[in-house]
This record gives sequence, structure tokens and C-alpha cells, in this order.
Amino acid sequence: MVYVAIFTGLRVSELAGLRWNDLGEDTITIDERYCRGDWGAPKSESSNATIPVNHSVIERIYRLKLLTVYVKAGNAVRKYRVVKSDGPEDLIFQSIRDGKAIRDNNILTRFIKPAARAIGLPWVNWRSLRTSHAVWLKMAGADVKDAQGQMRHSRASTTLDIYQQFVPESQPRVVGRLTSLVQ
Repeated sequence: MVYVAIFTGLRVSELAGLRWNDLGEDTITIDERYCRGDWGAPKSESSNATIPVNHSVIERIYRLKLLTVYVKAGNAVRKYRVVKSDGPEDLIFQSIRDGKAIRDNNILTRFIKPAARAIGLPWVNWRSLRTSHAVWLKMAGADVKDAQGQMRHSRASTTLDIYQQFVPESQPRVVGRLTSLVQ
């Protein structure tokens, strides 16, 4: 789920609402979201869209069907398939216990925050994954309109002013490109 969040920039509510029929060969369609018990439409008209994704993201999602997790329960170990059911209308990211919708806060507090602290990041949340995606789009050379489309913002100013952050390491690279254009 974190991999998909980083490589797509999806909001956690959109990740939780993804169904198998939302996947294309190199696309993901965002047409609903799930947040703490409530189902609804995407955040805005711009958010209701199909976005291109790297094929490795789609492959990684399909590999979930093959995974089994082992959970320690007292002296016993319980075995759960990660994907309980994979019909077109079934959720991609399911609770491993019963296949229902996931609770994003459980994933954040049990897995993401401890992993972040282990690598020296004191504060991480779902939004930081989305912001990171926007910054990496910028570092990869994406035009602001392309980034706006990928992030599904209604205004480019949202992408620029809120999500894309200044990256000092990218300045020398840009200056180098500019110099090559002049020569």
C-alpha cells in the first residue's frame, strides 16, 4: 500500500477505496474513496480521474494475491491470505482478518510510523507520502501541468504552493541544463 501511495500520489482514502476493476494495464481509475467507515465520491471533480502509472505498480498490486502473512497470536501463529477475494468489485487493500475495508490509522500507527522512526524520520503520515510523490515528479522534470494532472488538483497553484517543495540539490542540475541550451 505504501509503494502504491509513493508511486501514484493517491490519498489514503483513495487507496482504501481501490477495487480490482479500477486497475488498467498502466492506469488506475479513482472513482470512490473510503475513510473511517464512510464511502464517498473522490474529493473533487478533478480527483475523479484515471491516471497513468508505471507498470511495476500494477504488477506489485497483482502480487498481493500471492501473499500470505503470519500473525503471532499468543503461542499460536495464524496464517492469512493478504487478498481474501479478488472479484472486480472487491477491494484491493483488505483487512487481512476478514477482507473488509482497511483502517488507515491502524496501518499508519502499526507499520508506517515505526518503520519511519527506524530509519531516522521522526514524523511521517499519509500526506507525507503524497507530498513526496509531488516533489519527486518535480525532480524528475515533470511540467507543473503534468504534475497537476497526476496529483489530480483542480489548480496548478495547489500543486506548486502546497505539495511541491524546494529541493536545493535540483538547482545545479537545472543550471547545467540551461548552460547546455545556450552553448
